[in-house]
Amino acid sequence: QVQLVESGGGLVQAGGSLRLSCEASGRTFSTYAMAWFRQAPGKEREFVAAINWSGGTTSYAGSVKGRFTISRDNAKNMGYLQMNSLKPEDTAVYYCAADPQGGNAPRRGRIWYDYWGQGTQVTVSS
Repeated sequence: QVQLVESGGGLVQAGGSLRLSCEASGRTFSTYAMAWFRQAPGKEREFVAAINWSGGTTSYAGSVKGRFTISRDNAKNMGYLQMNSLKPEDTAVYYCAADPQGGNAPRRGRIWYDYWGQGTQVTVSS
């Protein structure tokens, strides 16, 4: 079992930056792929970024590529999402998730992620 807890959300002006953190419990986290998803009011939860178990392979949604960076520190059981050049359309609840089967190949579909955090709110004002 893996439990995930996000932090680092908040209110920021357009063009600003935030760094989200995802703290994981459980010794197996380091072998799982992990990802960030987000959900805006009235919209489906959507993929943002994913990273393989070692941190050597990453994948991004087109809307955030070049602005967001996903990373992880397995020694600390932590995952991160650095968000730069934020836009009002980035406003959403951000969730981290872990995929037990996708260790070496980060996947984009929600269906693959068995473990989810409770989410952290990110609000970008114009």
